[in-house]
Amino acid sequence: MTRSTATLTGFVAVILWGVLALLTVGSAPTPPFLLNALCFAIGGALGLVWTAANGGLGQLRAVPLYVYALGTLGLFGYHALYFSALRLAPAAEASLIAYLWPLLIVLFSGLLPGERLRGGHVLGAVVGFAGAALIVSGGAQGFQTDALPGYALALACALTWSTYSVMSRRFGSVPTASVAVFCVASAVLSIPLHLITEQTVWPQGSLGWASAIGLGLGPVGLAFYVWDIGVKRGDIQILGTASYAAPLLSTIVLVLAGVAAPSWTLVAAAILITAGALLAARASLGKPVS
Repeated sequence: MTRSTATLTGFVAVILWGVLALLTVGSAPTPPFLLNALCFAIGGALGLVWTAANGGLGQLRAVPLYVYALGTLGLFGYHALYFSALRLAPAAEASLIAYLWPLLIVLFSGLLPGERLRGGHVLGAVVGFAGAALIVSGGAQGFQTDALPGYALALACALTWSTYSVMSRRFGSVPTASVAVFCVASAVLSIPLHLITEQTVWPQGSLGWASAIGLGLGPVGLAFYVWDIGVKRGDIQILGTASYAAPLLSTIVLVLAGVAAPSWTLVAAAILITAGALLAARASLGKPVS
């Protein structure tokens, strides 16, 4: 697989994350950690069945335990921190802080062997963040001091996913099938958190179950496998900057579904995010940014 193909494969995850919000709305009123357990179980089963069909289960025994620990920390840790942050801080502000992870991926990638961090990468990531901020902060009321614990968790969330993504590249020889184990472990860890903090409410009706299953197959399933391919074999700096398309795509999907209203803010965000991705792509080609 070429570097460009791997990058495009990784971007499939960003597209899938674009329907995360819509499917999450459809799965209501199932509480977050129960939904987490259901979706990760589906995503893990999907990977294990695929791996077994290709005769690759044996290779999972050769994966070091610390890699499984890193992967589980990345997948489960990100979601646990994100959900907790939104409980302790206003959603718009917490989400904005959490969406520092693409910028952090670009910055951290400069520490990887064989990678060169250019000014265009950083500028592109900052411009992309500005676009994401326009969308995410639409309902923001200003930062509140009593919500500092939630903001801290949101920052930990961004650090967790960016660190996991960059560290995954250091384990490029580890098969992507290992993500199935990450998902299963995340589902198992979600169960006690659900039992301790939430009331059990299963998905309601055909729409609820279809949304939950859709989450497990796509944004909380296949997305992690293609993201693994992208960050291990693709251009991680372009992929990080292009990840700001996720909140943009999410908002567009909500508009098309009639859940959200269109606005000029959406247009401005699209321009900024696209410009950021182009700046990063140009930097990767080694061209000076004018």
